[in-house]
Amino acid sequence: MSLNGESLQQKLDRVGDPLIMLRDNRASRFKFPYPAVHTNWQDEQKSWTTTATLFDQSHHMTDVYFEGPDVTRLLRDTGTNSFRNWGAQRAKHFVACTAEGYMIGTAVLFGFEANRVSLVGPSAAANWLQYLVETGDYDVEVHRDERTADSTRPRLTYRYEIEGPNTRAILEKAQGRPLADVKFFGMTEFTIAGRRVEALSHTMAGVPGSSSMGFEIWGPLEDGPAVLDALLAAGEEFGLVRGGALAYYTGSIESGYMAQPTPGIYTSPDLRGYREWLPGGGYEGTLSVGGSFAPERLDDFYVTPYEFGYDHLVKFDHDFIGRSALEAIADRPHPKKVWLHWHDDDVTELFRSSLFDDPEERAKYLDPPLGRYARVQADAVLYEDRQVGISNMCGYTVNARAWISVAMIEPELAVDGQEVVLLWGEEGGGTSKLAVERHRQRPVRATVRTSAPVH
Repeated sequence: MSLNGESLQQKLDRVGDPLIMLRDNRASRFKFPYPAVHTNWQDEQKSWTTTATLFDQSHHMTDVYFEGPDVTRLLRDTGTNSFRNWGAQRAKHFVACTAEGYMIGTAVLFGFEANRVSLVGPSAAANWLQYLVETGDYDVEVHRDERTADSTRPRLTYRYEIEGPNTRAILEKAQGRPLADVKFFGMTEFTIAGRRVEALSHTMAGVPGSSSMGFEIWGPLEDGPAVLDALLAAGEEFGLVRGGALAYYTGSIESGYMAQPTPGIYTSPDLRGYREWLPGGGYEGTLSVGGSFAPERLDDFYVTPYEFGYDHLVKFDHDFIGRSALEAIADRPHPKKVWLHWHDDDVTELFRSSLFDDPEERAKYLDPPLGRYARVQADAVLYEDRQVGISNMCGYTVNARAWISVAMIEPELAVDGQEVVLLWGEEGGGTSKLAVERHRQRPVRATVRTSAPVH
């Protein structure tokens, strides 16, 4: 895949240090290829708890299709997930690891037919599978539908997400008949505006199992406008609100989504061939990592599924890349996923300082409602001046009425009401990322919650 330009390995050789390449990435802040808001982010956030929110997901995720008689073998060889009951019209949150057990990436795996699937999301996991297809003995064809920001071609499909307590009523009105019961992460299909629509029951806003449960629906790009019009018309009666990018990404914090890991592929000598195959200008070569967690080695950013809250997605009922490494640590204590409720007074002080203090003394600006200034956000969580975890995506939602983040912390501290400190900002006045102004680090007190702090 790197034949038309600099490979990732060549870029790493040129930069000299993968840690510098990722933490001092000069790329500007990610530009949403769709509106940041349709009305205002406050009303758009509130609607997934009171009525329903519709998001257009047609642009920001890469879809990679794998088709052929060896598709299932490829998935079993690479995925930590169980595939005992795998087949058509099934979906999984797919996890791929290196032989050392470090996560390469995750994506949603859709099974359309017995030998035809797609991986949808950040492209790290799909890139790894494509590399193995091209360099291995798998009878599989790969077709890519790149996200809008990385391609000049139109997308192949539209993709919409509907969240909130009125979702079922809206979909039933749009299709003119009752909606069949679908379990969480189950796939189904129905017809809207005379077009066949495929759907996945899940949520990217609110909490799984709550009234905010929704559906992700998709189909051919040319059907998208008609389906959207039908959904908006059906939703008028039920208070449907269109959601923009800011509401979408902050909603995932409420649901406890850990976003994406730093792929564990930059330093292992055994993966040099993979790095020579990857393009330097691709996902792995342009990834930015930010936050107050600042180890001396890039390897310290690597995480296993256990350290990322995905232990339930590791099943030792099949052989897969990384199995031996993960089996060796399966019975050890692992960090637990929690929500951190940042103290209001400390958040207020961050705003005051970032706006009014001298540039050499100010705090890192907290950009509402989404405080994400790197593709991978990693902030140190402290207890009694000792690091006990890492905080991931952070933001404000009107449903929590607070600034919150998702974190992985030591298990003995993962109890409701536990007080910890999050270190906000980067060391030494900040890295060279274009989205990072000069600032000083500030401690922020936070309260641990084992369930989403939503009112």
